[in-house]
Amino acid sequence: METLPFTRDLVFVGGGHAHALALLKWAMDPLPGARLTLIDPNPTAPYTGMLPGHIAGHYKRDTLEMNLVALARHVGARLILGRAEGIDLQAQKVLLKSRPPVAYDVLSLDIGITSDLPDLPGFTAHATAAKPLGQFAESWAAFLRDIDAGRRAPHIAIIGAGVAGVELALAMAHRLAHIQARQITLIERETPLPNLGQAARQRLLSLLTRQGVDLIPHAQAARIEAQCVTLTDGRQIAAGLTLGAAGSRPQPWLQDSGLHLTEGFVTVDATLRSTSHAEVFAVGDCAHMQHAPRPKAGVFAVRQAPVLTHNLRAALSGASLRRYQPQRDYLKLVSLGGKSALADKWGLPLSGRWLWRIKDGIDAKFMRKFNVLPQMPRPQLPQPHALDLPETIGEKPMCGGCGAKVGPNLLRQTLTTLGGGDNVVLGAGDDAAILRTGGVQQVLATDHLRAVSEDAFLMAKIAATHALGDIWAMGATPQAALASLVLPRQSEALQARQLVEIMAGLTEILTAAGAPLVGGHTTLGAELTIGVTLTGLAPDKILTKAGAQAGDALILTKPIGSGTLLAAEMGKAAEGRAIAALWQALTHSQAEAADILVPHAHAMTDVTGFGLAGHLDEMLRASQLAATLSLDAVPLFTGAEALAASGTASTIAPANRAALIGRISAPANARTALLFDPQTAGGLLAAVPQEQADTLLTKLHAANYPAAIIGSLHTHTNGSAITAS
Repeated sequence: METLPFTRDLVFVGGGHAHALALLKWAMDPLPGARLTLIDPNPTAPYTGMLPGHIAGHYKRDTLEMNLVALARHVGARLILGRAEGIDLQAQKVLLKSRPPVAYDVLSLDIGITSDLPDLPGFTAHATAAKPLGQFAESWAAFLRDIDAGRRAPHIAIIGAGVAGVELALAMAHRLAHIQARQITLIERETPLPNLGQAARQRLLSLLTRQGVDLIPHAQAARIEAQCVTLTDGRQIAAGLTLGAAGSRPQPWLQDSGLHLTEGFVTVDATLRSTSHAEVFAVGDCAHMQHAPRPKAGVFAVRQAPVLTHNLRAALSGASLRRYQPQRDYLKLVSLGGKSALADKWGLPLSGRWLWRIKDGIDAKFMRKFNVLPQMPRPQLPQPHALDLPETIGEKPMCGGCGAKVGPNLLRQTLTTLGGGDNVVLGAGDDAAILRTGGVQQVLATDHLRAVSEDAFLMAKIAATHALGDIWAMGATPQAALASLVLPRQSEALQARQLVEIMAGLTEILTAAGAPLVGGHTTLGAELTIGVTLTGLAPDKILTKAGAQAGDALILTKPIGSGTLLAAEMGKAAEGRAIAALWQALTHSQAEAADILVPHAHAMTDVTGFGLAGHLDEMLRASQLAATLSLDAVPLFTGAEALAASGTASTIAPANRAALIGRISAPANARTALLFDPQTAGGLLAAVPQEQADTLLTKLHAANYPAAIIGSLHTHTNGSAITAS
């Protein structure tokens, strides 16, 4: 079936509750022609209702996080891990840090609030905010470790005694109940718990007293120091950890956005549309509902989601919009530290462990929507069909990046038919060809990648880094580059937007490497593919896969496992934080690593589509040697080993394994499986003199490369060329 082209850009900024639910609903009924983009600085988004339970120790952190990487894949949206810093309303672009602006036709904001206090002296240096969750969760974990190690006293100061501050104080008291010297202080400049009924408020205040939590009402912090909070009246509150939970503050950049704001929040009408800009919507805590003002609470965001979904589709398709009318009151479920909760509605409080079970059930039901994303059914094969069609298609979609390469045996057979020329010093078979022209040696290499991310800017950076690996592996200096692009069918406006992002990504990486982009070719096709052809100037000594010597140590400059992680990401089975870390690693330049290794290496190659074992075998064949590998020494990307143990593998991995039958001896385990894993933008594999290996490794570590000595070379007599143990 023909894929319909994109004609409009719908951009979600923020992975809040309303956006997450809207995306889920969109996945079940996408609007043809609409390209979705989700922008968030983090690969996961917290479900804030479970935060006190996490602090109390009832939930692990990943239990309350929605995996935005998997959600974006489920919806077919491109995920941009970046922080919005503004909006150009006239050009209709979202401004981000360290990357080109993202254009939109319709924009939706769900960026939440912050509880940081930047104007309070010392807060930025010595305190943390309860929102957003990521930094708070890391600060809390570090605080617990420091308490256990005796590096910090178990003293906590919480600025703000609303429901959020009180919940967190009770959760912390429960978590630290075994520590006799614990001291938790709530500081509130007005009346504590102002948004609860009187009876519920009194119950919580009494519980704070019973749990030993000190409450200082009508007091204001003057400054934060490393070990205390100083109040305006001069009192000092001991604090090994200071937490800001004082109400809700809008994201600062909204102030300069040009949108109509109410007390810093985006003013929206009954359709959740900005009252000043019809192409902009806002939901959740960042929005002020002009027609029905309500306090900041997650229940409203959840119930806005269906109306938001309808109205975004309507704005893109020209249909009529619906109104959202929030309820007047709502059930407030307050965690009490232990597995107990208090409920407040219409001024009638209830409490007990049974309410915790109800709350826990509500929270678990919400998170199941995101933890168990259904697999979309694959199209049925037409009947009848030619023989071998099911086997050729395979049981899972084809991987991207180097996972989409042709298998090594087939490629090796084809390359044997290629010839050379008068100016060709080295032709097919190494990382790059070597040409001699007018006494100058020039290397020539080309690579292209099927997209592993719908973020064209990121994908361009990965493709450029990947292509440069061949030049660096030869010990050459990058000289110039050409781009070869296949863009998916889309309107001219969207083509222009995508080309701008691709050119920016390519230029950033290539310019830094000293190889300006001087031209290229574009065409339209089924999916995004980015290719880069490079020339480089070669020194007198050119490194090839041949030249390694018996006794050499093997150094690998980057972890392996990217193919397995990317395969898992396609199947919505990879952890969001692991993929975010991988994307950073795939754009990490190997230029400085090459500078360190080239003067000393006897042979070098980059580890890409044939996997570590496959590319090592090419070096061994060229040098007529054998290798011994230490599996425990081979660095792995976070999460790769567990995924490999579960059976996750890239589509080219079986071909990589088959190409080494009889050439490798290794135990049957997950680490061995990763030796055949195709690497996109992989590291350098260098054969260096054994006596220099430790010094080179120290230099690589100092240059921020997670390099490792993974084995050694020796004379090949009989048996396997590679022995791994």
